[in-house]
Amino acid sequence: MTSIGTVVPTETAYGQIVNTKMAVEETQTVSMDTERIVRSYFQDIPVMVQIARCESAFRHTLQDGSVLKGRVDPADTGVMQINKRYHAKTAAAMSLDLDDIYHNMAYARHLYETQGTQPWSASAPCWNKGSLAINI
Repeated sequence: MTSIGTVVPTETAYGQIVNTKMAVEETQTVSMDTERIVRSYFQDIPVMVQIARCESAFRHTLQDGSVLKGRVDPADTGVMQINKRYHAKTAAAMSLDLDDIYHNMAYARHLYETQGTQPWSASAPCWNKGSLAINI
């Protein structure tokens, strides 16, 4: 058992090593701020809040300020894990930068409005709670 303040190297879900209590606290604060942004932006689409929770744990950036990339597919980007390989061109045509949290969510809203929750079907076991999901 470790005491409070003890430095314990820990690998996060994203493969990032967190070495200090301070780093953990900073990460949690950033995540809480991002969570508030996501909950506010998607207050009309609750399933999108749950998708963000499952896809990124409400994180858009890492501790070093870089944009969160997917562990399985590094083309997955940001809080909504939009895959740049498939969506960068369309997002750019819409004047959206997927590395920007608000643009990332705006593009996710576009996907939801045109395809429902299907683009996030791989993480459905985490967020699919029955009536929340809309598949088009």
